Amino acid sequence: MSFMAAAKVFACPFVFVALFSMVASDPDLLQDLCVANKAAGIKVNGFPCKDEANVTEADFFFSGLANPGVINNSVGSVATGANVEKIPGLNTLGVSLARIDYAPGGLNPPHTHPRATEIIFVLDGELDVGFITTSNKLVSKSVKKGDVFVFPRGLVHFQKNNGDKSASVIAGFNSQLPGTQSIAATLFTSTPAVPDNVLTKTFQIGTKEVDKIKNKLAPKKT
Repeated sequence: MSFMAAAKVFACPFVFVALFSMVASDPDLLQDLCVANKAAGIKVNGFPCKDEANVTEADFFFSGLANPGVINNSVGSVATGANVEKIPGLNTLGVSLARIDYAPGGLNPPHTHPRATEIIFVLDGELDVGFITTSNKLVSKSVKKGDVFVFPRGLVHFQKNNGDKSASVIAGFNSQLPGTQSIAATLFTSTPAVPDNVLTKTFQIGTKEVDKIKNKLAPKKT
């Protein structure tokens, strides 16, 4: 093999790593700030920038994580996001937070964040947490107040409060808008609906069972 050919082979892995790192999180910031102009009506990968002359401290502030969220659902948990939709100043910064509160026995059902790795810090209570790898291995642990646990980007994960007291965590993400797909809700309450024959074959259940699950997961009418 010639020197030039060897150099090309040697360089390929580094090119791949460089390309992967470019898509591993939100794009880098190219100016001091780019406060989201959510009223612009322009579709881009993120939000267009607000005129810097109109930027205020309010664009970088949010007090919504100070108190527990109100839990009024059947799973017994609620997530309060502090992302670019709540804090316009996060636009292009590649970070966000959320607070998740759990009633006794409450569950944050299996879900994924397609655009971010998640790291949680337990504020109160004790939780059983875990994620499933693509080789179908469950990585799980019981965590308590002061503990930290990480869920890799895109992998299905959950948190369950097995205690008789309320629990809460602060979650950090390496994306301004990580996105959340709850597995059950995604499959059984999508619009248009996933065909029944897909669900019955996937879960090896009958149409009646599919209908029962859909009825239970359907958003409550107000």
